Amino acid sequence: MRFDIMTLFPEFVERVLGESIIGRAQKSGCIEVNTYNIRDYSKDKHRRVDDTPYGGGKGMLMMAPPIYDCYADILAKSEASARRRVVYMSPRGKVFNQHKAKELAKLDQLIILCGHYEGVDARVIEEIVDEEISIGDFVLTGGELPACIVTDAVARLVDGVLSAPECYENESISSGLVEYPQYTRPFEFHGKCVPEVLISGHHANIEKWRAEAAISETARLRPDLLEQ
Repeated sequence: MRFDIMTLFPEFVERVLGESIIGRAQKSGCIEVNTYNIRDYSKDKHRRVDDTPYGGGKGMLMMAPPIYDCYADILAKSEASARRRVVYMSPRGKVFNQHKAKELAKLDQLIILCGHYEGVDARVIEEIVDEEISIGDFVLTGGELPACIVTDAVARLVDGVLSAPECYENESISSGLVEYPQYTRPFEFHGKCVPEVLISGHHANIEKWRAEAAISETARLRPDLLEQ
């Protein structure tokens, strides 16, 4: 799967997505992550990409032409038949969740626009964006962190990125519940011991305990999931 991220801070995105599992997935060829500096598409000699909004107001707004030209360049470098979607990271969008991650993971290409300042000219959103996505009901200084979060969540669902589907199918949220508690050595820590069932070797009892624990933890931490 291919990810193309339009941003004013490509180095930031590359640092975040170049580490750990997502970084290794790029090196192995399971996914491709490209960043594009929107300033490179400015016609202004100072590489200016923002201006004051019509009608007044505080702050600056990203201009449409550099963003559109960046998008056009991405399309020129893409396969015409690719299943793709363009998303704009915005607090106005629907809140991102695991269901949306699974939906996006079925694509061949995901193009992400990162806003900055007071946002972007509405006309370019109308022209190129398929949907706006938010990572929560709060405002950040730019769309780079949200773009990295969406890319990470989607990329780990792509075949080959994780060692096996079981790595994400039974974890918190993916299963519809939060995950059961997990333990490793030492057996005792600060007077608290690992539940005996987990060292019993009885796999049916272990699975039963984990299923019950997942329901219990969901009721304690995320009762809204049980209501759904």
